[in-house]
Amino acid sequence: MPIKFEILAEDKLTRARAGLLHTPHGAIETPVFMPVGTGGTVKGMTQGQLEALGVQILLGNTYHLYLRPGHELIREAGGLHRFMSWPHPILTDSGGFQVMSLKSLGRVTEDGVRFRSHLDGSSHFLSPERAVEIQLALGSDIMMCLDECIEYPASRETLERSVQLTTRWAKRAKEAVDQRDSKHCPNPESTLFGIVQGGTDKELRRQSAEALLELDFEGYAIGGLAVGEPKSEMYETSQFTAELLPRDRPRYLMGVGTPEDLLEGVARGVDMFDCVMPTRNARNACAFTSQGKVILKNARYARDENPLDPACTCEVCRRYSRRYLRHLFVTGEMLGAILATHHNLHFYLDTMRRIRQSLLSGEFAEFHDRVRSHL
Repeated sequence: MPIKFEILAEDKLTRARAGLLHTPHGAIETPVFMPVGTGGTVKGMTQGQLEALGVQILLGNTYHLYLRPGHELIREAGGLHRFMSWPHPILTDSGGFQVMSLKSLGRVTEDGVRFRSHLDGSSHFLSPERAVEIQLALGSDIMMCLDECIEYPASRETLERSVQLTTRWAKRAKEAVDQRDSKHCPNPESTLFGIVQGGTDKELRRQSAEALLELDFEGYAIGGLAVGEPKSEMYETSQFTAELLPRDRPRYLMGVGTPEDLLEGVARGVDMFDCVMPTRNARNACAFTSQGKVILKNARYARDENPLDPACTCEVCRRYSRRYLRHLFVTGEMLGAILATHHNLHFYLDTMRRIRQSLLSGEFAEFHDRVRSHL
């Protein structure tokens, strides 16, 4: 198999586990948070800074890279790793979520999704096979099947149709990967994950998981959550779905979430997470800290000489005050967003490191109870 997942520790009181995910571009310590590098960059951060923070894997966005600069140009450059000078693992999404979020610009059919570019209105078509073709050209280590993600709430009929369509698309994507021409792939060992859908309906989640297990993917994602449902339902559905998936394959909860969501997801058996929240919130003057969220534009911080988070060891918290960070945002200086992004990513990655360490030391349940109220 192009990837190999080994479990190093499992918590006895929860479903949490720590492991190693071996990929063509290196091993990833799990549980892991993947910063989102939408267009081949994590906004405000250089690749060297990401490495210094301990980022092990990035997420690239198929939809945006397909539109600009184009997957063929990236293939000619030797794949996304060489194009963006990132020698470590990369996961790419299928592009389907972005296409379907366009709503008025997209139309779903059995064959795929017809959509118009949000950039110039040009017409495009994304099928399961096309999504695989684009991702193979990008050369990511982990590719995702095209799936249909339904917003919450939705009728059972809508969810059932979505599950059936996602299953048929997954089979087509798997066949496309099996028939690839490795000579034209920057990364001949790219692997494909299936995505379980079904909203918060447990029976549909079971049907989706069972159908995907028959296709024998090398990893499985839990999709269709964090789309408006209550947190309690997201956690319950995540745990239910994770229990349906093979113990020896990585489990990826897509698009989630807050630091608390990461902790609760790990407790429910999830290994991989991604979310734009730490970087997007940072650009909007919102920082995650051990004391909760800090909105840096608030007037209360105008004379606050304390670090952003007194408990944080990142270089931003060691050097700059809240009053200076507020000044940067109030005056529109780009450094504000850069420093807040650095801090938020450090906070997320450090949270995952502490979670993993608690698992390896056999203290996860105690760690979970101790820090849950502060995230």
